Amino acid sequence: MKQGTFTTITLVAALALSLVFYYGLLPSMDKGVQETPLIHQIALAGPIVPLLITLTLMLLTFIVERIITLGKARGSRPLPVYFSEFTKAVREGKYDHAIKVSDNQRGSAAAVLKAGAEQWVRVASDKSVHIEKKISETQRAINEARLLEVPFLERNLIALSTIASVATMVGLLGTTIGAIRSFAAMSTQGAPNAAELARGISEALVNTALGLFAAICGIVAYNFFVNKVDQFNYEIDEAAYLMVEILKDKEA
Repeated sequence: MKQGTFTTITLVAALALSLVFYYGLLPSMDKGVQETPLIHQIALAGPIVPLLITLTLMLLTFIVERIITLGKARGSRPLPVYFSEFTKAVREGKYDHAIKVSDNQRGSAAAVLKAGAEQWVRVASDKSVHIEKKISETQRAINEARLLEVPFLERNLIALSTIASVATMVGLLGTTIGAIRSFAAMSTQGAPNAAELARGISEALVNTALGLFAAICGIVAYNFFVNKVDQFNYEIDEAAYLMVEILKDKEA
């Protein structure tokens, strides 16, 4: 599924669920300020709350998607085990076995190293090609495969960062609306409308809390996954470099 399509479906589904929850389920859960104070405050927090719930649901969806995707990218076994078996096969000249190991491993790392092994098998038997050209062609195949895998690893990271930024602004919008309601209650002639004043303050605080919650989760998730992707890319580069060095030593 394309990234734009996935994001659109996630947005529509999250918005629908948040509207159903806020306007359908939440009122029935509200038993009053004495029995369910938190639910009561959220129920009175205004129309910005469904937007914040939508952003939070999208955030959780992207986090789950990243966890699943990065898990698949690592393959069926721990990477150190796969790298050890792959490099051992290359060192012994068993390139077909190295390709088979990569097929069994699956994932992004295996796809990159498999591309290098397959390219080496294609050019190694050609006596008219100089060794440096063979190494160069193998390295090129590895780089091309890596360029195809990197977008897959980094997908939806920008969405996480965007949600973290937007949630802060949306929460601030709800805070401002709540403050306006409070000042409107205070500006009435005679005694201020205590109920409206309290509702405005509650609305401002609830929106602030929800916006900050989504923003904090988004920032933490973004930094966590960026670090995971960088580490993953480093491991792939290290394994690819070791493979090329083994081939150089074997042909020297």
